[in-house]
Amino acid sequence: MTANLTHAGVIGGGAWGTALAQVCARAGLSVTLWAREAEVVETVNASHENTLFLSGVALDPRITATDQMADLGACDLILAVAPAQHLRSVLTSLAAVARPGLPVVLCAKGVEQGSLKLMTEVAAEAIPQAQIAVLSGPSFAGEVASGLPTAVTLACADEALGRALAETLATPTFRPYLADDLLGAEIGGAVKNVLAIACGIVEGRGLGRSAHAALITRGFAEMTRMAVALGGRPETVAGLCGLGDLVLTCSSPQSRNMSVGLALGLGQTLEAALSGKLSVAEGVASAPAVRALAAKLGVEAPICEAVAAILAGEVEVDAAIAGLLSRPLKSES
Repeated sequence: MTANLTHAGVIGGGAWGTALAQVCARAGLSVTLWAREAEVVETVNASHENTLFLSGVALDPRITATDQMADLGACDLILAVAPAQHLRSVLTSLAAVARPGLPVVLCAKGVEQGSLKLMTEVAAEAIPQAQIAVLSGPSFAGEVASGLPTAVTLACADEALGRALAETLATPTFRPYLADDLLGAEIGGAVKNVLAIACGIVEGRGLGRSAHAALITRGFAEMTRMAVALGGRPETVAGLCGLGDLVLTCSSPQSRNMSVGLALGLGQTLEAALSGKLSVAEGVASAPAVRALAAKLGVEAPICEAVAAILAGEVEVDAAIAGLLSRPLKSES
């Protein structure tokens, strides 16, 4: 199967999609990058650079860009990197040109608003003929595109396909670790974006490193409870796709989600925090869905609930912090 995976399609011309296109090209694949933005298509093809979302990174000439979904019909595998709230629409478009059994690797992190479905559930409905895998883990787009060492989780229910995909995408600086727990891999990526907003708020409010560490730890407990309630395994969430991604996203303002929280913690409005940003902070869109999903599952998720309430304007930052600190004392486990 590995020998047949020679042409990758990447859906999404943002920073992360472009970085993954670069990974595929470094692994020796020819790559077709689908983007909505005409400027991305033009600059990738003309100057081998995504000047809009990943300026300054020289792209492999094996990457060609298009705005026509039909151009992905000949690909051997697809990496779907569109934002979570747009994944259904792009996969529905892809389904019209996709062959049966096409491997589709989901790289978006989030919970769909309204349906409260994870990306694997969305994909099963939008493109039922595909074989689905999930790629998630601690990875900043600029670092990955520049070839800095990165390790991620690649979750796939079909062990042979998962191994083939891992072998196809692996490079000396991009290392996929195999898993078969797609739900665990997905919920880690979705919840960590919401928790990163909380960590940014802690940073902006100057609450200290002790509070930051406590928030990451208790946030990880929320993430684990949600994964188990969905049928995932705690050991999956303890890996790269959960704990690893949480540590990275909650520890650097380079994270889009943490930077939004930082602005909120400094007293900016959500509108001001998001203004001028081309890249999507997935946690902003996912927070209300994560809160609703936790309630549906009967899972305690006070940090995620507080973030959703702040973003919705239901509570002020300081009141939300006070509410978390005044919760009843309880056993850590």
